[in-house]
Amino acid sequence: MRIVHVILSGGVGSRLWPVSRKSMPKQYIPMFGEKSLFQLTAERSKSLVDQTLIVGNKDNYLLSQADLLRAGVGNFTEIIEAAPRNTAAAIAFAALAVQPDDILLVTPSDHIITDEKAYEAALTESIELAKQGYLVTFGITPIKPETGYGYIEYNGNEVISFREKPDATTAQSFLDAGNFLWNSGMFCFQAGTFLAELEAFEPEILEKSKTCFACRAESFLPELETSQIPSKSIDYAVMERSSKIRVVQARFGWSDLGSFESIWEHWEGQGETQHFKNNNCVVGSKKHVEFLGVDNLVLVETEDAILVLSKNNSQDVKKIYERLEVEKPELVN
Repeated sequence: MRIVHVILSGGVGSRLWPVSRKSMPKQYIPMFGEKSLFQLTAERSKSLVDQTLIVGNKDNYLLSQADLLRAGVGNFTEIIEAAPRNTAAAIAFAALAVQPDDILLVTPSDHIITDEKAYEAALTESIELAKQGYLVTFGITPIKPETGYGYIEYNGNEVISFREKPDATTAQSFLDAGNFLWNSGMFCFQAGTFLAELEAFEPEILEKSKTCFACRAESFLPELETSQIPSKSIDYAVMERSSKIRVVQARFGWSDLGSFESIWEHWEGQGETQHFKNNNCVVGSKKHVEFLGVDNLVLVETEDAILVLSKNNSQDVKKIYERLEVEKPELVN
């Protein structure tokens, strides 16, 4: 039995446009002490696991390889998707690539985590539960009524229910109740346990993932077989339906850094005052910036685009990205 760190790296970070692009998604941008989120993710677990396995896509696997080199991770394997088919299939590929009793620690590549001792403690607890045949998800203690995350209602390690991203009033009620955690999108389980549950609930995803995986050429998955796999998240496919779910309440600091608001909060928490001026935040600009008569704004500048937004509208940047994909695709590539 090995502990295998599965890093999922297929996203484009559309809520961080114009900094994050298809050619340079947010997880590869060296915004954190000259390191990228991907590099930090690989470094965080390398002494705690036996192997690292990357599930990425054909557009960014070279970026992954470069960051793994910087992270000092030499023992890694890759599964390179022809097109994204969501997390249920991505994790199925990882599970098919290892032995059934191997334990998979599945994490996104674009989260920031602080307090390494607490991270190690959560991982140790999750591995013990995984050895008992459970599918483990990591829950984060909420610090505000966040509407951008799903929630887990819990009692100890027991999961009572999963909840969709709530509106502000519902999020506040979750916070007041005191028995809800943010759904981190991190998981731990034995490969065979996951595949058995996927077969029980989504046999078509498993069958077509197996076919696709069998047709791979070295690390590369084929396009035709990939396109036939139903696209569904692990949450919808398995986690919200299985009776084998357990949750570990993570005590480490965590953010998915999925929006400019979360980057603002991270920089603020780290005391990185150079990004702020008059309760406004500047991202990416090398110019001198002044603000007059406004606050709570984020100004984002890249070589070919400028974005100005209210911090409170950070979740809506994705709508601009989606519109530009159609109107001006060169601005998102």
